[in-house]
Amino acid sequence: MNDTTAWDTTVRPIEAHDAARWRELFTAYGVFYETTFDESVLDGVWAWLMDAEHPLFCLVAESAGRVVGFAHVREQPDTFTAGPGWFLDDLYTEPEVRGTGAGTALLEAIAEHARAHGGGTIRWITAADNERAQRVYDRLATRTTWVTYELETSAERD
Repeated sequence: MNDTTAWDTTVRPIEAHDAARWRELFTAYGVFYETTFDESVLDGVWAWLMDAEHPLFCLVAESAGRVVGFAHVREQPDTFTAGPGWFLDDLYTEPEVRGTGAGTALLEAIAEHARAHGGGTIRWITAADNERAQRVYDRLATRTTWVTYELETSAERD
């Protein structure tokens, strides 16, 4: 994938040397959504991101040589088109760079990745009260009328 540049932001795939900074940002993302990630979650997601065979991948936004945001994305088959689809699980930029185009650059890089890998629809959700992000999303994508449900399950034990 080619690097994407918007304003002074460069987007690239995450690399092993980004581990500490990614942990800081992912932890802050959890705090933003009133969630605390324990070490097993941080270690588990990081292991996925470093596994080229895992369906989840990460793009990071850099500004002035510093990682300032990330996006976790995965391919998902789209039953409405019998083609590729994409799900943006998480997108976060540190507060200091919001409004500079870092989030937009990440979304544009995801779209570029999707186009290069067969196209398809990119979907994501955000909190109903995350109005700042919604202003960006409304500019770049179509707001749907779908309602999201969650059903928590736990692994069966022998």
